[in-house]
Amino acid sequence: MRLLALSGSLRARSSNGAVLRSALTFWDGPATTADIGALPHFNPDLDGEGATPPAPVAALRTAAATADALLVVSPEYAHGVPGVLKNALDWLVSSGECVSKPVAVITASPFPTGGDHANAQLREVLRTMSGEVVTAACREIPAIGPKVDPTTERVTDEATLTDLGVAMAHLAAAATAAPLTTP
Repeated sequence: MRLLALSGSLRARSSNGAVLRSALTFWDGPATTADIGALPHFNPDLDGEGATPPAPVAALRTAAATADALLVVSPEYAHGVPGVLKNALDWLVSSGECVSKPVAVITASPFPTGGDHANAQLREVLRTMSGEVVTAACREIPAIGPKVDPTTERVTDEATLTDLGVAMAHLAAAATAAPLTTP
């Protein structure tokens, strides 16, 4: 099972990056983290009929197309989705790589809300893109600061790690579910 991970934070020492790296330790298979910071601003003129998409866009689409599941981990900025992550999703909207893919959304915040606004927005966007949001695999992690070891850049809080393991198990189960066939 191949996993494509998208991080909504470009910060080198991001707590959401630590959440993503920690979550990936529970994935049994190859995992790739997309370089969404390399993407140009979404512009349909760069991607119209007969156009060749920019190389970073083509790479993202290939990674999404070959993945069995998607993991989106993001902070919340001003009660919303960070622009860099929304930009990446915009490049995937019309190309179809997310259709019927199991997706988990995890947000982490220094605040008690756990990034609930961004989490809800991401789920809505991914559903609109026809991704299969796996509700049991989605999480909002509040007060993330003390749950991360800045030296290892990993989550060290046992309860949070256990919960991440459960979330990733739900995502893996959704990714391995046999497709329904109709007679």
